[in-house]
Amino acid sequence: MAEASSAELPLSRQEPASLGAVRAAAVLVGLGRDVATEVFKLLDEHAARKVALGARELRRTQPELLGEALKAFCDSMEGARGDMAAGDALLREVARDALGPEMARRAFDGVAAPPPPDEVLGPIAEADPESLAMVLARELPQTVALVLAAMSPDKAGAVMAFIPEGQRPGIVRRMATVDSVAPEVLREVRAALTTELQSVVAEGMRRVDGKGAALEVLRRTPRPQQQEVLNAIAKDDAQLAADLGARLFTFEDVALLTDRDIQSLLKEADSAQLPLALKAASEEVRAKILKNMSSRASQMLTDDLAAMGPVKLSIVEEAQNGLTRLALELAEKGKITIVSATDKMV
Repeated sequence: MAEASSAELPLSRQEPASLGAVRAAAVLVGLGRDVATEVFKLLDEHAARKVALGARELRRTQPELLGEALKAFCDSMEGARGDMAAGDALLREVARDALGPEMARRAFDGVAAPPPPDEVLGPIAEADPESLAMVLARELPQTVALVLAAMSPDKAGAVMAFIPEGQRPGIVRRMATVDSVAPEVLREVRAALTTELQSVVAEGMRRVDGKGAALEVLRRTPRPQQQEVLNAIAKDDAQLAADLGARLFTFEDVALLTDRDIQSLLKEADSAQLPLALKAASEEVRAKILKNMSSRASQMLTDDLAAMGPVKLSIVEEAQNGLTRLALELAEKGKITIVSATDKMV
């Protein structure tokens, strides 16, 4: 049978430790438990075995080596003084790799660190997110990117939430290319924006959801009048009229349809999308849908809803939007009649 390697033998059967291993063990004993623990974390198993052999030898035959090893260690550290210049260059290189050239240069040359971006931005960084977004929305995307990149992620995210959606991709794209911002540049931006921001705050300006307000007004008018208004708007802005028209009839408005119209809608609806659409529907809408299905179909749909696990809200909303679009298409073809909450039915 092949002879076992020394690494596999118990300490009592391994060859005697080298003088270096004995000295290493002695130094670790002298440095104490805490330092020795940190050193052992850096050793691989082979090196740890050598130190263990050295400790065994130190305890068994050469206890006097403890003092000699510590003295030799201290003497070697004293001799390192001549390598200080090389050590400085080495540490600079290590710091440059770990921290980046600019931060390493400041640290080793005693240059003061730049002030935090929030401090440079001053009142801009502390402004109300909505007010600041109103000011930034009128600026170039690269300017907005500089300001937001210099803020904390939480503050930048709060401001971005109020930036118009169409501007966000360009801003984010430019933010992704910002590596560093000189304090002087941020101070110039602060000076340019502070006056505008103060004007916005002083005048009490606030963001208004004009489209949402217009939709609420239209929803409270009879259907014929809604169509008259949309037709008039379409003469100047067809896209706006189409957007308003699509949003006038919401998924919850399905509950306002007559039973016959619900049945016509269900005949055309995608059976696979229906459970998703009803996942977050109100009880009123769900009851209206189930009421106008056969008992078998109603039970199957109820079972599907009960067995359905969590679903992304975006998927549910898309299914609901598909059903409302279908209802609008059927209404345009005269197959169903869409009514508003204010329409009187007899």
